[in-house]
Amino acid sequence: MKVAVIGAGIVGATAAYYLSKEDNLEITVFDYGRGQATKAAAGIISPWFSKRRNKAWYRMARLGADFYQTLVADLQADGFATDFYKQTGVYLLKNDETKLTELQELAKDRRKEAPLIGHLELLNHSKVAVDFPDLEGFNKLLFASGGARVEGAHLTKTLLAASACQLVSKKVTVSLSEQGYLISDQIFDQVILAAGAWLPDLLAPLGYKVDIRPQKGQLRDYFFEGLVTEDLPVVMPEGELDIIPFKSGQISIGASHENDQGYDLTVDSSILAKLETEALKYFPKLREASSFSERVGTRAYTSDFAPFYGQLPENPGLFVASGLGSSGLTTGPLIAKELVNLLTGQTGLLDKDDYRADKYITKTP
Repeated sequence: MKVAVIGAGIVGATAAYYLSKEDNLEITVFDYGRGQATKAAAGIISPWFSKRRNKAWYRMARLGADFYQTLVADLQADGFATDFYKQTGVYLLKNDETKLTELQELAKDRRKEAPLIGHLELLNHSKVAVDFPDLEGFNKLLFASGGARVEGAHLTKTLLAASACQLVSKKVTVSLSEQGYLISDQIFDQVILAAGAWLPDLLAPLGYKVDIRPQKGQLRDYFFEGLVTEDLPVVMPEGELDIIPFKSGQISIGASHENDQGYDLTVDSSILAKLETEALKYFPKLREASSFSERVGTRAYTSDFAPFYGQLPENPGLFVASGLGSSGLTTGPLIAKELVNLLTGQTGLLDKDDYRADKYITKTP
């Protein structure tokens, strides 16, 4: 059976990897290579502190965090390095620090079904200074040892290498034929559409309307000479700002959430300057960076901010996923594995009816 995956971001790359483990499948991945949210993402895997009321979303995010343990183990068993992911812990900051105790109690309760949260502890500034001496702007914070950071571009590159699938770097369309689905002069039996914010463009010619809007996200990577950053915890103040240390003296700051920029991919230095000003309150050493670079991507959101995945009822050979938003690096690998399970007739971890694609995708009159 010939299977096409359109989009090589977090969902598409993970799907390609797990499809490659199945027998009797010939897999081709198509990716335009422009605007992909994953390549512009420095992710934090720490969903347990969210107060979103959507229980189905939280279950997906919690199990998505757990699924990284499986993904990492599978890639290591296949002989691939997994330094794109590391559990360095997370520091949570609140403007009103009296709320940290409430947050700790919430996490303790959730730890009963999510032991990955790990050790929880309220730390004062002097204790934090032992491990993260340059962090400022707080009297106390909440530490959770299970929090992790992910480098999105590195992850997808590893997944695609591990899949050994054919990768075609071009913009494509999908059309129906009597033999199956026509993509780039090839016929496919099954297709996974993992194009994120560009899903409406792919489905419009097939007569579908999709509840998706684009959101621009920008971040800046700062590079330091002689600064040991690999084991530093991720810092999560309130608001859009996150401070994400990686290895080799890299610290990422971001990311913005811009709802009025459409699919624009130009760097807006004024937005990044605002994020930098905020970050300096917590990490003044940022001024000592020897260089920096910038990344821009486009996230996909639904009108109710919930992700979806599944088959299209009118075209059961089409599998779709989108609407992951800013939690895409947390939920993406699990969503991809659930799509692969659907395509191959296996049982998944999630109740697919909680994330029905036809709630967000409708046939046009």
